[in-house]
Amino acid sequence: MIFLALVIGIVAGLRAMMAPTTVAWGAARGHLGIDDSWLTFLGWRYTPWILTLLAIGELITDQLPSTPSRKVPVQFGARLLSGGVSGAAIGYGTGSWLLGLALGLIGAVIGTLGGAAVRARLAAAFDRDSPAAFVEDAVAIVAAVLIYTAL
Repeated sequence: MIFLALVIGIVAGLRAMMAPTTVAWGAARGHLGIDDSWLTFLGWRYTPWILTLLAIGELITDQLPSTPSRKVPVQFGARLLSGGVSGAAIGYGTGSWLLGLALGLIGAVIGTLGGAAVRARLAAAFDRDSPAAFVEDAVAIVAAVLIYTAL
């Protein structure tokens, strides 16, 4: 199960809001043992819904040409925060929240840098960025659903 912390970090590197959304739905459904922890807010009644709206907004804004690179400090930092918190939530249920945090951070770096490189190659192959962005969206969504079902 702790391996999922690395994978959720990769998802955060691809789409920053997808990772905490996935974890929040898992927490709200009682799949994570984060009650009475600093991560309890993820399982609050409205948290998954709010994060879902933010994730949908991110999927939309990612298609805009004015969206900054995920490798600029603010975007990169958001992905690290998202991956770290999401990984910690997964690790908390196994009693290893610090390991989950570390794996989530590592995954976020992998997802951010690796996702940018793969997307650039796909965009070059398609001669456009939009199809590459949709492929990346699909990968992030499928991975998030698989992680949720494994929680």
